[in-house]
Amino acid sequence: MRLKTVNKFVIGILCGVLVSLSIYSFADNDSSVTGTTSSGNAAIPVDEINNFAKVYAITKSYYVESVTDNKLIKGAINGMLTNLDPHSTYLDQDDFKQLTEMTTGSFAGLGIEVNREKDDSGIKIIAPIDGTPAYLAGIKSGDIIIKIDGQPVSGLTLDDAVKKMRGKVGTKVTLTISRKSELKPLEFTLTRANIAVKSIKYAMLAPGYAYIRVTDFQSDTVTNLVSTLKILAKQNPNLKGLVLDLRDDPGGILQAAVGTAGAFLAQNDLVVYTSGRAPNSSQKFFDNPEYYTLADDGSKGDPLAQEPVLFKTLPMVVLVNQGTASAAEIVSGALQDYKRAKIIGTTTFGKGSVQTVIPLSADTAIKLTTALYYTPKGRSIQAQGIKPDIIVHSEYDDLYDSWDISEASLDNHLNNPTTVQVSKDKDNTPIITPPQQISTQAQLKAKIKEQLNKTPKVVDQNIANLDIKNDFQLQWALNIIQGKPLPKQNVAKLVAQ
Repeated sequence: MRLKTVNKFVIGILCGVLVSLSIYSFADNDSSVTGTTSSGNAAIPVDEINNFAKVYAITKSYYVESVTDNKLIKGAINGMLTNLDPHSTYLDQDDFKQLTEMTTGSFAGLGIEVNREKDDSGIKIIAPIDGTPAYLAGIKSGDIIIKIDGQPVSGLTLDDAVKKMRGKVGTKVTLTISRKSELKPLEFTLTRANIAVKSIKYAMLAPGYAYIRVTDFQSDTVTNLVSTLKILAKQNPNLKGLVLDLRDDPGGILQAAVGTAGAFLAQNDLVVYTSGRAPNSSQKFFDNPEYYTLADDGSKGDPLAQEPVLFKTLPMVVLVNQGTASAAEIVSGALQDYKRAKIIGTTTFGKGSVQTVIPLSADTAIKLTTALYYTPKGRSIQAQGIKPDIIVHSEYDDLYDSWDISEASLDNHLNNPTTVQVSKDKDNTPIITPPQQISTQAQLKAKIKEQLNKTPKVVDQNIANLDIKNDFQLQWALNIIQGKPLPKQNVAKLVAQ
């Protein structure tokens, strides 16, 4: 997900390398995993199974190097799943452990979201993660990893590349990176870390106007959000507005997204619903503790019961960009559908599918796409994203528009079942653009250097590190929440709406 403001070169949360942008729902061991034909009758394609057995035997006997049964079988399973969509995959022991750790916000890794380039030339960095080795080194969204410890990634699967980047805490790994703004490859030697992080950060933008950033959705996000809201209300009893920043938020746990949206909606409002073929894949999630309380979130009872009531009606603006994905899109879509907040920024990533983790054994599983999720008004976000109410470009858009990073750009992505084509002449969405775009390598380097120099050496994980003077989208988030008029060139579009 491409970078939209200079401070996004060094933002996110601590986590290891995440492979996909997913909402996870876990299936029990006794879940039915029996395949069916399109007619609904169980069937085994005998000829295809025979062909598979023949290929397996031939490969085992005649491949140029000796290959283990485990490697062949794992590759076959993973090939079957990854051929379906970008988010279905086989989870071996390490992958399964990593997935479990991801939901807690505490695990080892480099701190980058990655995906495979279409031409297999490298591994694309979707977003750096806040407070991690990647964050501190200055790795950026859109960078392409071409080597890991000197080994070209062109011959590695995405999973194999991820495993090479993971390892024991304190060990080092060297990434060779291709960057659009650089003429030569860059090398970063990173030390793997294991740091527990918080997904909620806050600050004050101006007297009476609060700022909250959700870096991702973890098991304790709702509890931490409520704690933050209580601090803000206590320190600022006369709050006038809130900016919720979901830019470059890759998603996370579905229940955490439901609770986050619920913090600003009326109780029992529908937040999101899912629809799929399996009987248990069609569900509705409401602003009710039954749907957002997790056993391991550290709270007792309903975490939202302690929320200051003023946040149910406080004017809000939600900031999004192409790095806003999955669970973050659920929150954006729900608040937009209920007109609870004004959504501004650029169109989101478009990750609108649900992955179910189905255990195969005590330490292996498959992560299978089983449903699509829909906003309260029935919109599917899949491969389309959430379109802002007011489009606000960053000063880097011209430079990064060539990076096509979205769900719709991924191989084998699922299509949107509810897409309605809207002609451009009927689209009256206001558009705000910065007066000057960053367009040269020298300008880009200067901005990055300036931002990195302002980064505190010791960062309080609770406090958001803001640079509103160099963040055009954040400037306009504050302007809009304060009720300032849009630029004159956009007034006609606003009236036409």
